[in-house]
Amino acid sequence: MTRSAGDERAVSVLTGFRAAVRDICSRRGVRIAKWLGDGAMLVSVETTPVLAAALELLFRSSDKPVAVRCGITTGPVILLEGDDYIGHSVNIAARLCDVASACEILAVPELIPFLPPWATVEETRRLTLRGLSEPVEVVVLGLASSAVGSSADPVCGIPLSPETAVEVRADDVGAEKLFCSESCLETWAGREEALSTGG
Repeated sequence: MTRSAGDERAVSVLTGFRAAVRDICSRRGVRIAKWLGDGAMLVSVETTPVLAAALELLFRSSDKPVAVRCGITTGPVILLEGDDYIGHSVNIAARLCDVASACEILAVPELIPFLPPWATVEETRRLTLRGLSEPVEVVVLGLASSAVGSSADPVCGIPLSPETAVEVRADDVGAEKLFCSESCLETWAGREEALSTGG
C-alpha cells in the first residue's frame, strides 16, 4: 500500500485498523499483547472471546482496504519480561497467520467447541508449516449464513438469527434486539442507560 497509495494513505489505513482492534478487544475482554507493525498479537485466558474478536475483525474489515489474516491456536505459553509470549502455540498461531489467505481465519480444530453460535467451520485443510516436520490439520472459520429475517447486532453489526444469537432483549418500544455476546449486550445496555439519563 505504501508503494501503490503512498505513506500517508497507508498510515491512515493502519490507524483505522488499530482503532478497530482496540474497540473490539476492549469490548470482548481480549488483551492486545503487542503490535506487530500492521498486525497484532491477541491473548486471552478464555477461548471464545478471542475467536469472536477475530471473526468480528474479519467482518468489519470486509469492505475496507485491509486484507485481514488470522491464525488462532490454544495452549500453554510463557510470559517473557512482562510484554511478550513465547511457546509452541504462539509459533503455530504465527505460522497459521503467515499462510492464511486474505480475509481468512485459520485455527486449530481444538477450538471448534468454543466457537460462538454465529460462527462456522467453512473448510478443513492439512497444511505444512515452516519449522514443523508433519502437516497439521486446520480449519477455516467464518460467519454462519444469516437466516431469512435475521438482524444485525446493534453494537458490532454481526448478522444474527434468533437461533445464533447469544442474548435477546427488547428495547424500550418492545422491538427485539439480537446480540452476539454478553459483552455486546452490556455495551448496548450501557448506551441505552446513558441516553435515558441524558449522559
